[in-house]
Amino acid sequence: MKNFLKYVLATITGIIIVSILFMVVMLASLSVMMVSGDKTTSITDNSVLVLKAGVNIPDKGSKNPYSGIDIINMTVTPAPGLNEILQNLKKAASDDKVKGVLIENGMIPPGWATTEELRDGLKKFRESGKFVIAWSDYLMIQEGYYLSAAADKIYINPSSTVDFKGLSGEILFYKKALEKLGVEVQVIRHGKFKGAVEPYILDRLSAENREQILTYVGSIWSHVLNNISADRGIPVEKLNSIADNLTGYVAQGAFESGLVDGLLYHDQLIDTLKVRSGLTPDDKIALVPMHKYTKVPESKKTPFQKNKISVVYASGSIVNGKGNENNIGGDAFRDVIRKERKDSTVKAIVLRVNSRGGSAIASDMIWRELELAAKDKPVVISMGNYAASGGYFIAAPGTKVMASPTTITGSIGVFGPAP
Repeated sequence: MKNFLKYVLATITGIIIVSILFMVVMLASLSVMMVSGDKTTSITDNSVLVLKAGVNIPDKGSKNPYSGIDIINMTVTPAPGLNEILQNLKKAASDDKVKGVLIENGMIPPGWATTEELRDGLKKFRESGKFVIAWSDYLMIQEGYYLSAAADKIYINPSSTVDFKGLSGEILFYKKALEKLGVEVQVIRHGKFKGAVEPYILDRLSAENREQILTYVGSIWSHVLNNISADRGIPVEKLNSIADNLTGYVAQGAFESGLVDGLLYHDQLIDTLKVRSGLTPDDKIALVPMHKYTKVPESKKTPFQKNKISVVYASGSIVNGKGNENNIGGDAFRDVIRKERKDSTVKAIVLRVNSRGGSAIASDMIWRELELAAKDKPVVISMGNYAASGGYFIAAPGTKVMASPTTITGSIGVFGPAP
């Protein structure tokens, strides 16, 4: 019995020691990866910059060194922010080593306003005379197709699909389900267009909520169709017909209707990129991910300027307290804006808002600091995918308020639910 206990204790001790050593090795490896991730890098000639679309694209790239760590593959692949992607496209336009851009479409919608800004960046890149090719291997979602329409060529895998079907709004109602549980949600609200609470107190859309959903969905779809029509040379009426009949859902239908320029497997895509880069199919071509190109230094450095414009990113829900990098903390943003207001070298403030709202108290705190700042220097508001409710509230003091054509904004009003 003693020997048995001795072996058990020895085994447990061994497991603990091995676990500690494993953690030490892991932390050391991660530290090495993080240090190497901060270093500048270089690319080879005949490179193609890869823009991964159809993924989550934040307005600003994360500074958290652990955000892009893949424990299984022991790699660091941080998701670049919209600010980094647009800067990379501008840098690549004058980089002789970059021959073009490949858009690799995915299946997560980045948001219509984000897509709009990426389109603008790609069109400016094309003015350099370099190519932009879009490709999808599984499914090209509608936002992905809208982005791809800014390319000079669109290709898809012969067995993939183009989900081009128009826009719609869908609301789930919980009132009757809650009644079966004996729960009644009491709501105090001001404003007829606060649709967020309707699923808990109604069993169908109110006239006001139906009106606002039809308005913004119709507005976005009309804008998207007009731009695709101009990019692809397809009349708006035909695009609506393609969407209504799901003509592009099958790859061959997408090709025959003019939505795409060809059906290519991945190896054929690589050969096409080589030819467009001035190479032969036997040559090698470098596909450079966007996060790597961020670390490539610009050929012309911007001279140091004492005076500067401060850019503050307000993304996520507006919450009380300090918050974190995924939301907008009232205390934290109040302090940041106050600091930038009092900094004499900051000549203007740009507030990038991408928020559906949140705490009225935190919104009011941020509003107050922006109102004070606007009395001292220009405060320009740049709206992303959303600037609704509290997101519009904090934007209101801006000297100038700029929205994307596909930004969803407005919806001022307050509510308080109590089950």
